[in-house]
Amino acid sequence: MPRTPWLHSVLRGARATLTSLGTISPRLGTPPGSPHAVLSSAALAHTPGERPVRSPVEHVNVLIIGAGVSGIGAACHLRMRTPGRSFAILEAREKLGGTWDLFRYPGIRSDSDMYTFGFAFKPWVEERDIATGEAILRYLHETVEEYGLREAIRYRHTVEKVSWSSDDARWVATVRRGEADERFQMSADFLVTGTGYYDYDKGHQPDFPGLDEFEGDVVYPQHWPEHLDYKGKRVVVIGSGATAVTLVPSMAHDAAHVTMLQRSPTYMYVRPWVDDAAVLLRKLLPSKLAYRLTRLKNVALQRGVYAYTQLAPQRARAMLREMAEEGLGPDFDIDRHFTPEYDPWDQRICLDPDGDLFAALRSGSASVVTATIDRITKDGIRLSSGETLAADIIVSATGLELKFLKFEMEVDGRAISPSDLVTYKGVMCADVPNWIFVFGYTSASWTLKADLVFEYLCRVLKHMDDGGFAYAVPRLRGVGGERRPFITRLKSGYIARGADRMPAQLDRAPWLNHDEYLQDILLFRRGKLDDGTLHFARKR
Repeated sequence: MPRTPWLHSVLRGARATLTSLGTISPRLGTPPGSPHAVLSSAALAHTPGERPVRSPVEHVNVLIIGAGVSGIGAACHLRMRTPGRSFAILEAREKLGGTWDLFRYPGIRSDSDMYTFGFAFKPWVEERDIATGEAILRYLHETVEEYGLREAIRYRHTVEKVSWSSDDARWVATVRRGEADERFQMSADFLVTGTGYYDYDKGHQPDFPGLDEFEGDVVYPQHWPEHLDYKGKRVVVIGSGATAVTLVPSMAHDAAHVTMLQRSPTYMYVRPWVDDAAVLLRKLLPSKLAYRLTRLKNVALQRGVYAYTQLAPQRARAMLREMAEEGLGPDFDIDRHFTPEYDPWDQRICLDPDGDLFAALRSGSASVVTATIDRITKDGIRLSSGETLAADIIVSATGLELKFLKFEMEVDGRAISPSDLVTYKGVMCADVPNWIFVFGYTSASWTLKADLVFEYLCRVLKHMDDGGFAYAVPRLRGVGGERRPFITRLKSGYIARGADRMPAQLDRAPWLNHDEYLQDILLFRRGKLDDGTLHFARKR
């Protein structure tokens, strides 16, 4: 029956309304024959007191959670390797960038060189390869523009719950938009989580006695006040990790004095802000070739240094001590302040570009104190030794907390707890279909792992297309083996604190998390997909 003009107008208006509400996005294509939006009775479910979710449910082939380095990388690989596949990126914050947009403290920078932290497909062309947070954000925005991802990102969209149905062979995500109680649902064939493994809402905050008595400012790096004035003030930074090592020399330029108060020392590795060899290669060779060669060089250097620390820990300790002595001079108490009791890479080694921290300590604009806190007073910190550190500002850089899942998860009505999960190849989980997560390396650049994971994701998706499969799921049934923590190489405090919030691995393949780039190259690029453990199935 032909549509009358008034009916055509009503239908067009209804579609425009749904599009403006975010339930339908005409910009995201779907394969021929696939419905763009499907009605679902689940879309009408809601908790008393909340506004009900809306219907219809928008459907995409791949739903990516997080618009940071991992989420953007996933979308780029889908664009390059599986063109025509629809996807959406849901980002809880109002801007892209993840860590690099959230953290705004002075001096924020990468701990890895950008030739390995950058994407394999997107050359890093700035001179400094130890990059500031601002430079990394520029790089991510450029990537989004170059790969046409701007329209795929939905900001202020917080995923609260994801539910898998084997009958429907799809995920349904319950999403909250903005700060209101308005919720809607999206469905997807495949789910990718790129939200990292830290709880960025709240870092680790020890219970310091007397903190509420302090009359100055107490600052947390993940919630840095935009207009904090520390010029001419006495600052105490509590902590000795990457954040503290970055903050101290940056704040020392303007503060009256900055004290790094640490309970125990950390190893420092000194290297230049600028890789002169990379700069030379970029002048002599095409940009992409220079980038690839520098990336190979730096991967080899990273893995070589790490292997050296594992094979010869005492020599590695001596090497790092020599670096500290060279930066601080022979009269500095290096054994007390920069020589931990543990071996290198039992905990993370901190990067000190150009020895900036050492220079601040040497100049007297900053100092380091290794001691424990008795209590916070109204005008400073009293140590267990009885000494008092005067302070106008206290920065609590005491680390972050692990958080593997940032939303509820169900599989066929069964609630999923992270601690019950067993990981497959370090990227999927037993008995959870069509889900890949990104967990970067602990001893190498995060994005080295992320790039490999997304290559593997695209291989899996193509295999499913070719075989007419609806889902892929690792099966653990009948497999023995010892359960181990997912992170075994690091013995840091935040790892121990968050162990019960993380999945496990087993002591045998393919349930191992190698955490080793060269092994993962073979595993993700060349490894057999249908390996007897990863089961591919058609819709019921």
